[in-house]
Amino acid sequence: MLGGRVDTVKKNAEALLAATKETGLEVKAHKTKYMTMSHDQNAGQIHSMKIDNGSIERVEEFKYLGTTLTSQNSIQEKIKSRLKLGNACYYSVQNLLSSRMLSKNLKIKIYRTIILPVVPYGCENWSLTLREEHRLRVFENRVLGRVFGPKRDEVTGEWRKLHNEELRDLYSLPNIVRVVKSRRMR
Repeated sequence: MLGGRVDTVKKNAEALLAATKETGLEVKAHKTKYMTMSHDQNAGQIHSMKIDNGSIERVEEFKYLGTTLTSQNSIQEKIKSRLKLGNACYYSVQNLLSSRMLSKNLKIKIYRTIILPVVPYGCENWSLTLREEHRLRVFENRVLGRVFGPKRDEVTGEWRKLHNEELRDLYSLPNIVRVVKSRRMR
């Protein structure tokens, strides 16, 4: 519920209870929670509210339709959650990405069809900061490093990981940040 003042939140909750009773529904107070979203850090400092013989707990964040909503409306938690899911996909196909039996093109297709769609899901409302862009690039570079594998240094003959610039040159398709930005524009 929205409202900067506790009495406004309480009035809204009471109106919700009255409307649900009229339609024959029942609100379970122990299952119901509320969150206030405000620029004021001190808004709604009360932790629970007594309504209709029950107590409704105040929370700072909750998950709704796969998105973690916070009282500060921070996108960082959402991106962290999507990266965690992307990592789970990455680890589930890690053996395929490091296999010598598969071609680089097939490994890129695996990345683009299985791993990449998971991370930017729901990104149309993300406002990326430089820090978040960096986190997305780090994730993508780790996956691409596994796809393209190590490279033998011409001078020393030792194997080494590819540098980010080399990965960018090898992966000619739009990077993950560009994908997010293009989806936002669409």
